[in-house]
Amino acid sequence: MSIYETLNEQQQEAVYHTEGPLLILAGAGSGKTRVLTHRIAYLIEEKGINPWNILAITFTNKAAGEMRERVDNIVGFGSESIWVSTFHSTCVRILRRHIDRLGYDTNFTIYDTDDQKTLMRDICKYLQIDTKIYRERNLLAAISAAKNEMISPKEFRLRAEGDFSRQKIATVYEEYEKQMQANNALDFDDLLVKAVQLLKTQPDVLDYYQERFRYIMVDEYQDTNNVQFQFVSTLASKYRNLCVVGDDDQSIYKFRGADIRNILNFENVFEDARVIKLEQNYRSTSTILDAANAVIRNNRGRKDKTLWTDNGQGEKIEFRQFDTGYDEAEYIVGEIRGGVDRGDCTYSDNAVLYRTNAQSRLFEEKLVSANIPYKLVGGVNFYARKEIKDLLAYLKTIDNARDDLAVRRIINVPKRGIGLTSVNRVQEYALQRGISFYEAVLAADLIPGIGRGLAKIESFAALIEHFRQEADQKSLLELLEDVIEMTGYIEELKTEGEIEAEARIENIDELKNKAADYEESCRERGEAPTLGGFLEEVALVADIDSLDEDSDYVVLMTLHSAKGLEFPRVYLAGMEDGLFPSYMTITSDSPEELEEERRLCYVGITRAMKQLTLTCARRRMVRGETQYNKMSRFLKEIPMDLLSTGMKFDKEEKEEETSRQSSWQQARQAFHTKAFSSPRPVQQFKVAGGTGPGYDVGDRVRHVKFGEGLVTAIVEGGRDYEVTVEFDKAGTKKMFAAFAKLQKI
Repeated sequence: MSIYETLNEQQQEAVYHTEGPLLILAGAGSGKTRVLTHRIAYLIEEKGINPWNILAITFTNKAAGEMRERVDNIVGFGSESIWVSTFHSTCVRILRRHIDRLGYDTNFTIYDTDDQKTLMRDICKYLQIDTKIYRERNLLAAISAAKNEMISPKEFRLRAEGDFSRQKIATVYEEYEKQMQANNALDFDDLLVKAVQLLKTQPDVLDYYQERFRYIMVDEYQDTNNVQFQFVSTLASKYRNLCVVGDDDQSIYKFRGADIRNILNFENVFEDARVIKLEQNYRSTSTILDAANAVIRNNRGRKDKTLWTDNGQGEKIEFRQFDTGYDEAEYIVGEIRGGVDRGDCTYSDNAVLYRTNAQSRLFEEKLVSANIPYKLVGGVNFYARKEIKDLLAYLKTIDNARDDLAVRRIINVPKRGIGLTSVNRVQEYALQRGISFYEAVLAADLIPGIGRGLAKIESFAALIEHFRQEADQKSLLELLEDVIEMTGYIEELKTEGEIEAEARIENIDELKNKAADYEESCRERGEAPTLGGFLEEVALVADIDSLDEDSDYVVLMTLHSAKGLEFPRVYLAGMEDGLFPSYMTITSDSPEELEEERRLCYVGITRAMKQLTLTCARRRMVRGETQYNKMSRFLKEIPMDLLSTGMKFDKEEKEEETSRQSSWQQARQAFHTKAFSSPRPVQQFKVAGGTGPGYDVGDRVRHVKFGEGLVTAIVEGGRDYEVTVEFDKAGTKKMFAAFAKLQKI
């Protein structure tokens, strides 16, 4: 049997259609990676296409690795010349060869989020920006948004004409770009932006890559932003053999700049595009898929498709509502423990998914108490730990001494007696002469007032120069070990305390393992390992890439992190209005925002293979306050016959409303008793110096943030009233009258 005969009819159609633009609408679990790998094999084996002419782009290193492995297994000899990589990795490979055309050196440094924050702090200080008004995080977000739309600092300033605040951001943007180029550094947005600039301004470079990549395939196309669209459409404009695979129902990264219109409008951009739908799901049971279909059908901005499966009906979806978030966490951890003890599952079969990172705390506490191993995806990234960033800063300085942030980070790490005054004088000297910080370090003897710090700075420079010479003679692992030993880094760690040092030394050992693994993988690919290549690989790693599928632990992660993964047993926690969908979404009055939240719910449901449990809590502690929430509106979109609970939502809502009415009537009746109508008790209810809150139980009020609602209780709280309001959209809130500033309607 041919390998293509193992595909279903729609999958075969997608594989065999090789010429011209193609949109594959691949529902969750429909085997899209299988289609892409078989399509690559078909191009090579049946169509005679040179592997050299094929480019496959994914969004994560994990997905790229999986696709690369499958392609190698199917195609065999010659597959190594196919480019299978992420957007960022693809752009880096192009820029390493040609970025000198744009005024950068090819050994540029890639700045991560922490590096960007450090640089932005320096810029705000230099420009005397009030960071209470212009927060560094918001400035970086504005710059990132501009880059995603290919808006240069000059164009940004023109668009900001007449807007003082935007003009201020334009000034920061200009300085940010100036400093980045001076440091010979690129951020993650730059990797894409500079690649597009290169292709659009250098015709010979564009022609080379268009000839090289005559067949282009893009996975997860619904997650592309404008600059990514520009990149692939520019590359594909000559031969137009562009195949994009995606699912508009799984577009959940708008906050990162993803534009769902790229997939929804594909046929408008490429009028002769073929569209093929993959609707057969190979992952989940039909019960789970029926629930997912029922939820996502409420979205209007989507392409019509319905997932189905031959996997059988499966178990009903478990639904549980708890009194508190603690009860919810205890139940879920208990279910996991019970399943493992009975032999029904392993720990790694279980995933707990939630809307926000803050929800993980309760689950972590309960898992620790139950002695259950777990992995928190989205916690502190390994490469963001201090000891790792310090050693990587040494390697960055050795590779690219123009990276001022890296040099300044390590000039006194470990402590070598170089004070802040000396560092500032070196920095001022560099700024005055328009040179890099490291160049100023090398000329320290010419800096006025450097004084006693001169010998120590010269010693640091000599050490770096020694490492730079070693970099050409030693392996990466040997170089890293020399840096650790000659700087005395571990010796200084040990002075911080044995337990703290032990954990950090283990992390350093893991960095050595990473260096050794990198060199080994390069040799397997027939490539020469380089310091720059290692730093590039480290810079492009993502949280999800650290997920080890061979380890037995429960996985905790946000719904955004879970896309692309699957688990036999999924617990979708915190299904409450105000939490999921989020409060901001509910109050925004934007149908598009709510539809993205619903797509997120769809993603969560379709991660489950065999068992799905949906949970919510009546009250939950949020930001130190008890918050009362209704069950999520997404729960109510799931047909009752798919759930294992006997609860009827209509009945539950009716009972909840009756309960509210009853408590309101009781409170209102209490206010008409003699006790409350006598002068003395009335006086006790007054806030000192005030005349009461200005509204009564049963009145309608308006809150500046939560909107309109009904006052259900007022309790005297010493100096102020504690007011309970049932808000129309935000649920039940308790607050003090003086702070709430409620207005009677």
